[in-house]
Amino acid sequence: MKTLLGEFNISEGTDTVKINAIKDALMEKGDVTLIEVNSDKDHNRSVFTFYGEPEAVLESAKRFAKKAIELIDMSVHKGRHPRQGALDVCPFIPMKDVTAEEAIAISKEFGKYLGSLGVPVFYYEDAATRPDRKNLVDIRRGEYEALPEKMQDPNWIPDEGPHEFNSKSGATVTGTRFPLIAFNVNLNTTNLEIGKKIVKAVRGATGGYQCVRAMALEIPEKNAIQVSMNLTNYTKTPIHRVFETIKSEASAFGVSVIDTELVGPVPLLALEDVLKFYLRVHSLSMEQVH
Repeated sequence: MKTLLGEFNISEGTDTVKINAIKDALMEKGDVTLIEVNSDKDHNRSVFTFYGEPEAVLESAKRFAKKAIELIDMSVHKGRHPRQGALDVCPFIPMKDVTAEEAIAISKEFGKYLGSLGVPVFYYEDAATRPDRKNLVDIRRGEYEALPEKMQDPNWIPDEGPHEFNSKSGATVTGTRFPLIAFNVNLNTTNLEIGKKIVKAVRGATGGYQCVRAMALEIPEKNAIQVSMNLTNYTKTPIHRVFETIKSEASAFGVSVIDTELVGPVPLLALEDVLKFYLRVHSLSMEQVH
């Protein structure tokens, strides 16, 4: 069976009634499998991870989008995670027997549908229509608050939908990409400046690892600072290497790791390097894992 994965991020992480209503819309036909709903109150954000046959994923995504746009009002949204839309970023990830071209076609059908609902849509990563729109960070720079001015700029004509500010829904980024790993490390300090210094050591844009995007966030409910990361290519920058660097950098400030979080699905092959590094089983084969 062809398998396409959706990993949809919405700007709502506190209202369980809304989150459950959006989940119900996604699962209404029972034609996709829901892996996880990860909601974070500090981020005020939820990540829905689901998979199925490509057409089923597309139809489920449309129901999901319609309900999210109906329920989420960005004009009153507050959260610690960067965001610019009710449906903030909605990647489609080819998993089994789905080509990149098929995944891109699905993402663009979804983008057209979302645009028809009055939401400005930008394509990114493998679906990007321009080189300067490949990177999510570049598209989302300034976040929701920058959209009124950005939407007046001819350089920011969206790929789908109206070229005007939508105060309720903001804007959405969609496309296809390599399986990304969302990895968070929580540190036993409340000093945000320490977190920012550690981020500079691991983030690709500031001289760290090429395939790491990172930021430092305050997590009041844990009395901690979080190094929140996207590892964009685990074959080039494995999880354990980033983790060990963070531990080393933190120790220079007398800070240790409280715990870590993996958000959403993690490719089994990404864990192979972790097992080999920490257990020293260099002859491990993934065929041994069941």
